[in-house]
Amino acid sequence: MTRVAAVDCGTNSIRLLVADADPATGELIELDRQMKIVRLGQGVDRTGRLAPEALERTFAACREYAEVVRELGAERVRFVATSASRDAENREEFVRGVVEILGVEPEVISGDQEAEFSFTGATKELTGHDHMAGPYLVVDIGGGSTEFVEGGEGVRAARSVDIGCVRLTERHLVVDGRITDPPTKDQIAAIRADVERALDLAERTVPLRRACRPADGHALVGLAGSVTTVAGIALGLKEYDPSAIHHSRITLGQVREITGRLLGSGHAERAEIPVMHPGRIDVIGAGALILLSIMERTGAEEVVVSEHDILDGLVWSIA
Repeated sequence: MTRVAAVDCGTNSIRLLVADADPATGELIELDRQMKIVRLGQGVDRTGRLAPEALERTFAACREYAEVVRELGAERVRFVATSASRDAENREEFVRGVVEILGVEPEVISGDQEAEFSFTGATKELTGHDHMAGPYLVVDIGGGSTEFVEGGEGVRAARSVDIGCVRLTERHLVVDGRITDPPTKDQIAAIRADVERALDLAERTVPLRRACRPADGHALVGLAGSVTTVAGIALGLKEYDPSAIHHSRITLGQVREITGRLLGSGHAERAEIPVMHPGRIDVIGAGALILLSIMERTGAEEVVVSEHDILDGLVWSIA
């Protein structure tokens, strides 16, 4: 067993996984998994820069994670940064801060690399199970981008597109510095149009429709906070429970109903949803709409929800 730590810093959240992993047996023992909403991508779509307050929120989380890594004695650490830091003009400021705190340089990975790590993390434990033998279409809906990866025992096609719950919320729902709540029909239509254009781009590389034929054993696997939150709502959970959400199957009808409910409700109503993280209240409507659009485009009747994702893929890459 090798004890390793992986940090994934995205547009909306920063997450940590410390685990013991044995590549020979495929065994992974999770020691600590944490997530904090820091909204690193605040305003990046508009300004092209990481905001000072967003950087400070992120660095504060890094300090907490550094303490966990030290306490658990991880032998190796890998830190990757995704959509927001790829887009930012001042990403060197971000890099310097992470190096000072954690002692490792963040790798600003490409969308294709992000897709491969997500695919490995989401499907490693599914491969070989008769009821979910694949192939799979893995969809990772982030804050700034969404990754599509199709494959079986390995990746066959991947594409990253610039649609995410934070990016689309800031682009279409913020008027005069405030979020329209609930959004208007025109605003929802504008988000949907952006998503459809992005799906057209993704489809040039990834066979979205072919990859989701249940009769052929294909499965749509959904990752990240927008998907897991929708799943928690569909399951009627009284609190967020990763063990109940992991590998749950949510139907297209459920996703459609929940998306309509989220887009038609106000901030206070969404805040009362038991599984809702405070950092997702304002962006969950856009995230759910991305998921719904993907399911409708692919013809998927259900999505298999995974709590294992890029972090798990990173752990395997280190081990």
